[in-house]
Amino acid sequence: MRKLYYCALGIIYKELLRFIKQKSRFFSALVRPLLWLFIFSVGFKSALGLAIIPPYETYITYETYIVPGLVGMILLFNGMQSSLAMIFDREMGSMKILLTSNISRSYLLFCKMFATGIVSTIQATVFLFIAFLYGIDIPTLGYFLVIPVILFTSIILNAFALFISSVIKQLENFASVMNFVIFPMFFLSSALYPLWKIKDSSLFLYEVCVLNPFTYIVEFVRFTLYLKFDLNTFLIILGIFIITLTLAFIGYNTKNVLKR
Repeated sequence: MRKLYYCALGIIYKELLRFIKQKSRFFSALVRPLLWLFIFSVGFKSALGLAIIPPYETYITYETYIVPGLVGMILLFNGMQSSLAMIFDREMGSMKILLTSNISRSYLLFCKMFATGIVSTIQATVFLFIAFLYGIDIPTLGYFLVIPVILFTSIILNAFALFISSVIKQLENFASVMNFVIFPMFFLSSALYPLWKIKDSSLFLYEVCVLNPFTYIVEFVRFTLYLKFDLNTFLIILGIFIITLTLAFIGYNTKNVLKR
C-alpha cells in the first residue's frame, strides 16, 4: 500500500508541476470559455430566448445557461491535451517504461487520469469564480458541491482521451483526431443551447445530442450547480464512467504497449 501511495503521489506531483511550469496552458484553457461568456453570449442572448426548464426555477439569461457547458469545455479540452501528452510520453519512451513496471497498469492509468482531473478541476473552479464576478447567479452551495462532480466527470473525459491516444500511432495525427472528436462532442450537446430548441429545429440532431455522452456530463454539472439531482443522468454518467475506464485499460494493456 505504501508503494502505491507514493506512486500516486509522484504522478500527481509531476502533473501539477507540469501545470505550474506551463502557465500558458492555464490561460489558454480559460480563453475559450471566457470568449463565449463575455463575447459570443452577448450576440446570442437576443436571438435565444430560454424558457423555464429544469434545473432552473425561473427565466435565465443565455450567459447563465452556458456556464455549465463552458465548464465542460474546459474538461473536454484538458482531457484531449492529456491525450496529447500521453502520445508524446509514449513516443519518448517514458510511458512505456512506466507501464511495464511491476505496478498495475490500470492503477497507473487511473492515477494519471486523477492527476489530470485535479488540474482540470482547478481551472474549472477559477472559471466559475470569474463567472461569479461577472454576475452569473449560482447558489453558493452549488460552487462547493460541483467540485467533486467536476473531478469525477473530468476522469471520464480523461479516460476517453487515453483510449483515443492508445489508437493513435503518430503524434501528427492528433490534430485531425481532435477536430473529429472534440468539436462534434461539444457542439452536438446541450452545452450551448437547450435540447428542446435543437429538437424544434432538427429531430435528427436532437437524437444525436441525446446519444452524446458529453451532453450528460454537462447536465450533471448543470444540475449540481443548482442543487438538483437527476437520477437518470447520474446512472448514465456512472455507466459512461465504467465504459470509458474499461476502454482506457484495454487500450493500454501490455500487448498494445509493447507493440509500440
